[in-house]
This record gives sequence, C-alpha cells and structure tokens, in this order.
Amino acid sequence: MDLKSGYPFWAIRNGLMHTFPRLESNLRCEVAIIGGGITGALIADELAAHGHEVAVLEQRDVAWGSTAASTALLQYEIDTHLIDLSRMYGERNAALAYRACAEAVKRLGEVASDLRDVDFRRQRSLYYASRAAHLPLLREEAALRSRHGLDVRWLERGELADDYGLSAPGAILSDCAASVDPYRMTSRLLARQRRRGAQVYDRTRVELARAGARGVELRTADGARVTADYVVVAAGYAGQHWLRQRLARNRSSYAFVTDPLDAQTLQALRETVVWESARPYLYLRSTGDGRLVVGGCDDALDLPARRDRRVQSRAGRLVDQVRRRFERLQLQPAFAWAGTFAETADGLPWFGAHAQYGPRVLFAMAYGGNGITYSMIGAELLRARIERRGHALARLFSFARRPR
Repeated sequence: MDLKSGYPFWAIRNGLMHTFPRLESNLRCEVAIIGGGITGALIADELAAHGHEVAVLEQRDVAWGSTAASTALLQYEIDTHLIDLSRMYGERNAALAYRACAEAVKRLGEVASDLRDVDFRRQRSLYYASRAAHLPLLREEAALRSRHGLDVRWLERGELADDYGLSAPGAILSDCAASVDPYRMTSRLLARQRRRGAQVYDRTRVELARAGARGVELRTADGARVTADYVVVAAGYAGQHWLRQRLARNRSSYAFVTDPLDAQTLQALRETVVWESARPYLYLRSTGDGRLVVGGCDDALDLPARRDRRVQSRAGRLVDQVRRRFERLQLQPAFAWAGTFAETADGLPWFGAHAQYGPRVLFAMAYGGNGITYSMIGAELLRARIERRGHALARLFSFARRPR
C-alpha cells in the first residue's frame, strides 16, 4: 500500500536509524504484532514491559509507512467535539474518552523520557474558531470540557492577536498537548525491545493462515510459519484490508516543514500547537530545533498518483492559509510531503477482536487526527484484553459500539 509522497521530514532528518533481520524460519511467541510503526511499537513496549513475549513483524523497514508521514500532534482533543460525541454515546462515555486521551498524552511523555532524544516536548493546544459563526459552538464546547475537569481557558480576538499574532474571533486554550518525532520514537522503542530480547523483524510480509480457539497461525511471504496465542494487527491504514467490513475513509493529507526559525518569529508558537474549527483543518506545530510543521488541505480521496502530483501545490496553498491567519509569518517550505490519513465516522478508534476472526486476533486501528494518543490508550486496552481484564474503554472503542 502506497502511504506517502514527497519528502517526509522525519525520515530525511534521521535516516535509516535501525535495521532488523527478515524472518526466515518458523517462530513461536505469545503475541505476534503485525506492524512496526508507532502503534505496533507502543503496543510491543507495553506488553513486553509487563512480561509478555512479543514478536513484531513489519513488511517494510520499521517506521517507514504512515509513521514517517505523521505530523505527530499529541492531543487529548478528538476530531469529534465533546458535545457531538456526547450526543452519539452519552456524556459519560464521551468525557471518559477525552479524559483518557489527556492521560495518554502524559503516559507518552513517560515513555519518551525513558528513551534517548525523541524530541518529545509538552505543549499547549490552541483551538481557534475559523469564523464568527463557530463561536457559540466553541464556547459551549469549552464549558462542557471544563465541567468534566479538563483544564481550558477562553481567549478573545485581542488576546489571540497579542499573544499569537493570530487573526481569529476566539479560541479554546488547553494546557494538555505535546509533540514528538514519531519516526525516531518508533525506532528507539523497537531497538530497545530488541536489546531486551524481544523479536523484531522487518521486510517480513505476513498473511493470516488460521485463527482457532487456542491460537493463531500466520504465514510469511517467504514460507515461514508463525504461531502465537494472540495476534495484534497494528498495520496502520493497511489494516482495513484484513476486514470485509468497511470502517473508515482514507484521505490524503499534506504537510510541509520550514527551516529553523528564530525565537522572535516563533514567539508563543514555540510551545503551542494550533488548529482550527473548519474541516478539513489547518494546523501548526514546532519542532525541537525551531522549525514549523504545517499541515492540512486534505483530499476526500486517497489516490497515490494524484497525491504525488499535488504535494508542491498543496504546500503553496498551506503557506497562503497560514499567511491569512498569521500576517507576521512569512513561511517557506523546506520539505513537503503527503500521506494517507483515515478517519472514522465518529472520530474514535477501533481496538479489540472482530467477529470475522474470533477472540485471538486483535485489531489496533488508531485512526483519526490524534492517532498516536489513541495508540497509547490501545496499548493498555489490548494488554488488558490479553490478560483477560476489563478496561473502561473496551466497549466504546470496540467494533460493537453503536451510536444512538
């Protein structure tokens, strides 16, 4: 599956950090994880840290799929407003999902602190109204978040202009957000697992051969057999190919990164991720060396050939969008890229077993704008499932959920 176009910054900056062997012989393990991106790496780390024997199987080089194209905004905010999610699943469930995402941002910081430099930085999140007509909804959204213990503050137009150089009618400011280098974090996590005795294989394409009551059997393209008590399909957007049921819509999303900017130019953007209420939305985040990453301009369809052709023109459109909102920012793309992006109808991920395969094949589909945050939740949720324990979000994030 062709997941990216152009020059994703993380892969260019870091190069090929780690390589792993191809699986060439039969393998037995407790949990086989299909996918060596950020989702698979976080799940492997969580399981191994609690005594489970894991093997990670990646068809490319690790972190080389959609992880390399991710812009890695780590937010508690779900693409679906808390208000709308409450209408779908009840206020209690919606608030539980939002609070879990806030906790996951903190947990990601703890994971990152145990690794060598992965450019993890705590940030604030500024969610601004794209137009005046959005103000009533955002004010109501801020009030509901506050009622459920989420730390938010409302900023008026003048404050946005003074503090951020942003032309917008109002915004929600939250303290809970972060950013990371997803390619580097994935590579570091999997290399650490390898040093600690876990099995990590890249250039290994696998197919499901049989899922039974007591275990699962996989086959590789080279003929090796993998038997496991559980299989976790953490294959990113390609994970949809494993299921007959259509669960999400694939889109193309575009991004660029600047050369390093000085502190006077960045000002409050140095420690704030910014995004808007329009859909698709424009967003900005900084990197540890003072660059700005800008993303948005999503296409409704994910057609690789068309995506390849549009990378530069969409980068130019993003520059124009930023200039209209931030008059003092005169940005020049240094590298531009695009990638596959999938979104679900309700903005929530899918974690757990599917009726098509039974209880021993578990899916990790961390789709949506805050996929890495979801992956951290999913790692804990799937560990609970393997250990036959309950989890507060197991039902809401399952294939069995149904909106009202």
